[in-house]
Amino acid sequence: MREGSGVFDYVVIGAGTAGCLLANRLSADPATRVLLLEAGGNDDYIWIRIPVGYLYCIGNPRTDWCLSTEPEAGLNGRAIRYPRGRVIGGSSSINGMIYMRGQRADYDGWRDGDGHGPNPGWGWDDVLPIFMRHEDYFGGAGPLHGAGGELRVEKARVSWRILDAFRDAAAQQGIEPVDDFNRGDNHGCGYFDVNQRRGVRWSAARAFLDPARGRGNLARWTGARAERLRFDGRRCTGVDVVRDDGQRVAVHARGSVVLAAGAIGTPQLLQLSGIGPQALLREHGIAPVHELEGVGANLQDHLQLRMSFRVAGARTLNTLASNPFVRIGMGLQYALWRSGPLAMSPSQLGAFARSSPGVERPDLEYHVQPLSLERFGEPLDRFPAFTASVCHLRPASRGTVAIRSSDPAAPPRIAPRYLSTESDRRVAALALRLTRRIVASPALARHAPQEFRPGPAFQTDEDLARAAADVGTTIFHPVGTAKMGPASDPRAVVDAQLRVHGIDGLRVADASIMPTITSGNTNAPTTMIAERAAALILGC
Repeated sequence: MREGSGVFDYVVIGAGTAGCLLANRLSADPATRVLLLEAGGNDDYIWIRIPVGYLYCIGNPRTDWCLSTEPEAGLNGRAIRYPRGRVIGGSSSINGMIYMRGQRADYDGWRDGDGHGPNPGWGWDDVLPIFMRHEDYFGGAGPLHGAGGELRVEKARVSWRILDAFRDAAAQQGIEPVDDFNRGDNHGCGYFDVNQRRGVRWSAARAFLDPARGRGNLARWTGARAERLRFDGRRCTGVDVVRDDGQRVAVHARGSVVLAAGAIGTPQLLQLSGIGPQALLREHGIAPVHELEGVGANLQDHLQLRMSFRVAGARTLNTLASNPFVRIGMGLQYALWRSGPLAMSPSQLGAFARSSPGVERPDLEYHVQPLSLERFGEPLDRFPAFTASVCHLRPASRGTVAIRSSDPAAPPRIAPRYLSTESDRRVAALALRLTRRIVASPALARHAPQEFRPGPAFQTDEDLARAAADVGTTIFHPVGTAKMGPASDPRAVVDAQLRVHGIDGLRVADASIMPTITSGNTNAPTTMIAERAAALILGC
């Protein structure tokens, strides 16, 4: 280990969504030295920039860590792919680009806590100004949106007749059209807001890191894996890093080390460093620094149930992409005007609904796509079809992330425990039934939709729960594995200031701190968490 190879005021581990914003904010003072560590590579792959390029980024080891879950009992024993960004910008460089804050009640629930005590400063009225601070909303500034910030938010640039028909069908089932899902009460059906600027993906790297690249006080290391945190007693003083060339270096932090490695990487590094459940550390021969049972617990994710329907008389990406002449035309359209199918995010149309009348607020989210495929990373089907993917927004199931050895290069065990509760299985069956009702509505009749995934053979509640287990897959929203909560909460890892309990000089600022998952896509809330963390660190 090469000692004394770097002394910084702040060391940020992970250059994903949170890390890019933190690097920008913490390095704004030229007198402050900041190091940003990224285990992956640069974001210079062309398909990162082109929105439809997610088809070539997910499952690609150049851009994706290509993780997998353990075999899941709730998925009929299947292990599923678990995409995580492997480049600057992290998952914001390969995700669906959807900008979604979640619901007011999500954040008010964070603030009020779950019986162990509150988390002051995390209610909706507290976080809304933080969202707006870095927002550049296409509609301009207003009481709910900001303008002039770094994070560009635009309406999806591509509309499809088949999606318009789905929106009309949803209205016939009581899911009314809406224009804005980000008012704190997301409901209804409409086209998503996306993180794009004039047809180009606007990742956290483009938004926050690019403007800071010229700062002499900001060092950015790619291909630099954090192996273990360094401690002096109960104070975190830095991190041991291995570079792509095999060089091992010790980095020291005068101020704070900030973990922004995400809901998988953050608990993994904490456990490798001796912070975590005592039994797990003992199993792998890791000397404990501080026992925190909640590290790696409380994993939550949105399980998407992808229902696909063959259609007639409708243009879909399946058939467009299979025609070489049409592909050339799409390429020219994008090259000249940054429009057309290459400018589309994976899901253009969204819908929020209640799984049953007794539910107080929407607990289902749809991502509707003018395409179909077995799973992301595989070829499109070669016939016209669309996919209506529905997920339960507030699952009761809780999983874990746990190291499988003391080797920092070994991927951790990811066990989301999808559909492990009766309530989650019941909601899954209700969600599939609602999808069928929408698709059977008159507005879609002219396209004669025919369900082929999972298929019409599944009819009873038991059948539908089994179908959900067959087709369910992650929608890439893992959170909660370093839960925020007071010290009285035995599963809490960080306090309301995002300081790791029992450790000085160490904070966590990423999706892992969410006590409960937000009711929607999780990238925008992660950006907000990082913005708040920067303010807490800088005392402003």
